[in-house]
Amino acid sequence: MIPRPAASEYAPFYARYVDGVPDGDLPSILQAQLNQVLAFARGLSEERGGHRYAPGKWSIREVLGHMVDVERIFAYRALRIARGDATPLAGFEENAYVQAGRFDARTLADLADEYEAVRRATLHLFRHLHDEALARSGTANGADVTVRALAWIIAGHERHHLGMLRGAYSES
Repeated sequence: MIPRPAASEYAPFYARYVDGVPDGDLPSILQAQLNQVLAFARGLSEERGGHRYAPGKWSIREVLGHMVDVERIFAYRALRIARGDATPLAGFEENAYVQAGRFDARTLADLADEYEAVRRATLHLFRHLHDEALARSGTANGADVTVRALAWIIAGHERHHLGMLRGAYSES
């Protein structure tokens, strides 16, 4: 069980992600999200993967690539903090990562496979952390954060972007 973090365990910016996750067993929620994202991504045509709902917005492939990058980074932060590493962890510029990732040169199938591998690794990490590790706090992007907060932020970030994919990206 990974308890919902208190608001003091993460920067205020992340409240929208944490608050967006329904109550329940977080590993089960993460597993359900894996199934939902894979069904969504694998249900699209490759042509649709390049769709942008407006000029200058990310394509569906870029959103999926962003989801993979962010989950990988946040899980890495969780691992470092859970293991007692007190080194402050740097932030990252999401738009620069998307541009450098060249996700539109990849197939949706390949991005879905990478997403699946990263999410399975995330699930293994969080399923095997003990309560003391989950409660550890560190610094990432200049703000204090606990390991359990990072788990909930990962779930909330995913929920946010899947909602966008199902909404704005499917309406146009």
